[in-house]
Amino acid sequence: MSDTTAPVLDKEQLRDLVAEVLDLDASEVTDEAHFTEDLDVDSLMALEITVRLENEYGVKLAETELTSITSLQGTYDLLDRKLREAR
Repeated sequence: MSDTTAPVLDKEQLRDLVAEVLDLDASEVTDEAHFTEDLDVDSLMALEITVRLENEYGVKLAETELTSITSLQGTYDLLDRKLREAR
């Protein structure tokens, strides 16, 4: 019998999700690429990323936490922390 567990956070899946929202090749979404400075993310795209993350991973991101979503690594770290807290 299996327990209901939080979604597993996989960095490559996260990279693919962000790349899909931004209509970029996943290889362009490097761990440290800054979303606004390097990938030309505007506020609407940032909102779409946030909504997709919340839906995909079942977390609620506070407005104060959105400042962490500036790179793939920052986004991964934030989601990892949120998912650990949810356990």
